[in-house]
Amino acid sequence: MKNSDSLTDNLPMNVTLFVVALFIFAIAFQRPDHVLAASESPDSLPMYVNEEINKGIEYLYNGQFELSEEIFRKMTTEFPQEPAGYFYLAMVTWSRLAEGFWSPADVDEYRRRIDQTIEVAKKSIKTDGKDSRDFFYLGGALGFKGRFELMRSKWLSSYFLASDAIEALETCLRMDPDNKDVLLGLGIFDYYTAKLSGVLKFLTNLFLYKGSREEGLRKLHLAAREARHSKTEAKSMLIHIYLFLEADSSKAMHIVEELAAKFDQNPRFEFLRGVSYIRMKRHTQYRESVQRLRDRSLAADSLKKASIWGKRALYLETVYDLFQGEHGEARSKLSAILGQPDRVNDPAMIAWPLLKIGMSYDLQGEREKALKYYQKVLDLENGSGAQFMAAKLIQDPSEKNDPFIGY
Repeated sequence: MKNSDSLTDNLPMNVTLFVVALFIFAIAFQRPDHVLAASESPDSLPMYVNEEINKGIEYLYNGQFELSEEIFRKMTTEFPQEPAGYFYLAMVTWSRLAEGFWSPADVDEYRRRIDQTIEVAKKSIKTDGKDSRDFFYLGGALGFKGRFELMRSKWLSSYFLASDAIEALETCLRMDPDNKDVLLGLGIFDYYTAKLSGVLKFLTNLFLYKGSREEGLRKLHLAAREARHSKTEAKSMLIHIYLFLEADSSKAMHIVEELAAKFDQNPRFEFLRGVSYIRMKRHTQYRESVQRLRDRSLAADSLKKASIWGKRALYLETVYDLFQGEHGEARSKLSAILGQPDRVNDPAMIAWPLLKIGMSYDLQGEREKALKYYQKVLDLENGSGAQFMAAKLIQDPSEKNDPFIGY
């Protein structure tokens, strides 16, 4: 998958769970037609299932994919007619993609799981049609499938998937107006259509919706406080917005400190905490983040985990070096990471260090060297999401203080 998504190539690919694709199905709530009468939405699943969903989501954010997979597989066994379990199984695979496991097999699995969600949701709607969540999961799955069509530049296919998502999600919203999880998708779409109006011009023109930066942030903050299942993802989205698009590292810091403490099995949040300190020029706290990553490496109960945490410490140091203009020092550390490749357990620390080396050369004005490293990323069988950034950088090189140096 070497082609950049021209509609979304300004969006960070590893934005963690549910992020990049959500604006596709968020558009569903913007059209005023097809207004349906509100109806009762009976809770067909036992209350404990909501707790299990949240538990599975927490496992995802801690990178404990096997435990999450077990919970959602059990849901599909116990409630085979309900789309929820199938949807979250697809999200397990999406989370793996976000963590860098972007092999053809992973992508194929993701597509299969999304298609199964759509099939089960449609069947449940045809049988009953009284549960708003069936429409929610149908619309969400159609939207995520549309994401892949966008990545392949299949505009018409993406449009028709979005149109189908519109009908499903408007129905969901009419049946359950108090659904706070909807605010995640709405907020993302509001924010990005306003902030990246040039990139998303196709969608904003198509749906005659201009978006609102302020409204998008308001909805995301409300979802972060009140959503049933999407609180953490809304917070994660806000971290990335404030770090990489709003240049407001202080707001990012307060949120990422919370998530780094809560999800202490996931080095990503500690890494982003360190990046927020770098951007705020809090050098002592940045070094403390590096040390926490190193301490976790030393305390790890396996060589695999030790390597993952140790590489993130070194990778965070390269971000600091690049922002300080120490390009040679950064390349030395990135080369050390690349000297210990683990394609099975940590493919991200192959693709992203190669990308960062290319960025370091661009920052020095050595464009030809930079292009060679971006091409190396594109040539990888598993680009770990870095292939989209590489394609963008081939067209538009990094400049000093580019916030995505910290990605």
